[in-house]
Amino acid sequence: MDRWGLSMGVSPREPLANVTELAAAAEAKGFEAMWFIDFQLGMKDVYAAMNLAALATEKMYVGSAVTNLLTRHPTVTANATIALDELSNGHAMLGLGAGWSAVYGAGGKPSKLSELSDGIDEFRALFTGEEQELYGTKVKLATATRQIPIYLAVSQPGMLRLCGRKCDGAVLMGAADPEFVDWQLKYIYEGLDKAGRDRSELTIDLVVTMAVDDDEEKAMSGVRAWATSQAATFDVWKTMPAAWEKFRPEFAAANSQYHLVDHLSRHAGHKQVVSDEFVKSVALAGTAEHCVARLKQLCALDIDRITFALLSGGRMRHMEQLADEIIPAVRA
Repeated sequence: MDRWGLSMGVSPREPLANVTELAAAAEAKGFEAMWFIDFQLGMKDVYAAMNLAALATEKMYVGSAVTNLLTRHPTVTANATIALDELSNGHAMLGLGAGWSAVYGAGGKPSKLSELSDGIDEFRALFTGEEQELYGTKVKLATATRQIPIYLAVSQPGMLRLCGRKCDGAVLMGAADPEFVDWQLKYIYEGLDKAGRDRSELTIDLVVTMAVDDDEEKAMSGVRAWATSQAATFDVWKTMPAAWEKFRPEFAAANSQYHLVDHLSRHAGHKQVVSDEFVKSVALAGTAEHCVARLKQLCALDIDRITFALLSGGRMRHMEQLADEIIPAVRA
């Protein structure tokens, strides 16, 4: 595995124009994909950010990681993604999920598995550009030119199976832990098998968060907000690897204390509710040697790309560190 991507959201405190410089530099450094977070209450507009990245690059894959079926009508999302595809020279990706921060923040509830399955089918139909019977009427997306690849943000068994059955890619969320990822991959395989699909038909993109520093406590602080967001989503899980059952009290605490307006913020007060042990399990934090060793274990898994979540604060510096120091050491 030697394919690398980046994921980010544009915080209210940073200029959107920064995306242009960062995307161009990332492509020059060899990153092949950039994902942008869709959270309308806590971050700047995802489509503005994605379009800027597309205009600043030539071959970079650009997509939402992830949007949902609720805060925007699927016809609006499809049309906006087609525009992104044009601006990115045919390199758009549609990242879809059940919905969490964006949906809860707007007073909604995440999509059920059946609703997501139907939504994937609807996007496929819209991308044909042909007249379709959808939403109780006849619709035709005049701008459609091709089937834009659909990625599903997945972590739990049902979503993992659905992704294996129907999607072009998986945005694999959860933990930068080999045993955890292996547990998830088995459910993706079940979905592929049920649909009679080959593993090569699915791009598996593992999202990890990493902070490199000789001061372990400082490194831990850099990824704690991400770890807390993951803990909050784990609270509703019915099934998880046995080794993670011990963290359930932390998941409940994170879920009850999480403030959506501070989603992924390094300054959020709620980030202190999870233990160091959980942070070390879900993210990569420590010296360069430690992080490289962990990444090598992940690269040995059956995944196609590793995407690094770039949290706010020194994004360019972190991206350059990844490209110039960490990734070459992993390759070595």
